[in-house]
Amino acid sequence: MTARGCNPASGGRCALRIVIAGGGTGGHLFPGIAVAEEIRARHPAHQVLFISRGNEFERTALAAAGLPLATISVEGLKGRGPWNQLRGLCRLPVSIVKSLRRLQAFRPHLVIGLGSYSAGPVVMAAWLRRIPVALCEQNVRPGVTNRVLARLADRIFTSFDQTEAGFDSAKVRWTGNPLRRQIVEKSARTAPPDTAPGQRFTVLVVGGSQGAHRINTAVIEALGGFGDTAGFFFIHQTGHADEAMVADAYRRSGVAARVQAFFEDMATQYGQAHLVICRAGATTVAEITALGKASVLIPYPHAADGHQHLNARRLADAGAAELIDEQELSGARLSERIRFFASHLEALNRMEQLASRLGKPEAARRIVDECFRLVAARAPGQRANRLTG
Repeated sequence: MTARGCNPASGGRCALRIVIAGGGTGGHLFPGIAVAEEIRARHPAHQVLFISRGNEFERTALAAAGLPLATISVEGLKGRGPWNQLRGLCRLPVSIVKSLRRLQAFRPHLVIGLGSYSAGPVVMAAWLRRIPVALCEQNVRPGVTNRVLARLADRIFTSFDQTEAGFDSAKVRWTGNPLRRQIVEKSARTAPPDTAPGQRFTVLVVGGSQGAHRINTAVIEALGGFGDTAGFFFIHQTGHADEAMVADAYRRSGVAARVQAFFEDMATQYGQAHLVICRAGATTVAEITALGKASVLIPYPHAADGHQHLNARRLADAGAAELIDEQELSGARLSERIRFFASHLEALNRMEQLASRLGKPEAARRIVDECFRLVAARAPGQRANRLTG
């Protein structure tokens, strides 16, 4: 039975309870936080509960957003070797039972899966309890979890117009990848950074929430190739492991920089950048397109199913970014591309315009609208406009 508490015969408005399942990394978790922010913005009576493994990153990010977390024990299967895969499969029924108990206690009207393996048991439990299910797929090529769960889902929200999955087209809605409110608000009012003569060319380097060691070392190698260092300024998110090393390299090179392990206010950092050097995770791609940023994308080569390369290729083919595969990355090449864009502002501006055309800053709103319609459709006699918000 689906959750009670949204009575279609009551004639009143409904306070919804929604579970968001999965997370693990920023690429999965941040879209979930974006959807939760949009749900809560509709009406304070709506409740959102995250269910996932509860690793340190999830706990920290959700606590900062003021969102509750319930944990389950679950192990990934892909790429972990036969013994670990067998152990994970054996523990899956226990994870499903724990998920059933979490759902019974919270009694949600809808469960949204974020695509990570920790979403699997929760979505399966929701299907067993006949609770409507929606999935968010961030990448051009979906991961194994969403490919398995797609048959259980009522809706599948995709970030790209061309998703290589063979999903049931009746379930699919191309919404874009949901972004946190600070990014969306920045996209609505952002102005390009000043490119007047005498202004420093600002480069934002970001390797994801944990940093990217190879990008960090390539940038260090590139610093010696700038000649007049006074014309450049770098904003560099390093990850904790490389912060001291990278900061020291900037000091020795004479290139001005702001170096931190992690920036909480990424919207501000994006706003100051002329060029972004980054990985090609789905959240990063969604952010740079929503903000209309020129970028050099260096996909993580070991991402599952090569999805980062596919994400980057989608932008590069549209002229909205440059793509450098990691095996072709060098300090000399990176330095050359930075200096090129610093001296060819017309090419930079063209890339910004093309990136903007691919951006979908309204993704979270569209997903929540569709989720509300889904809940209403599954409640007999319920009309979509009776839902709060």
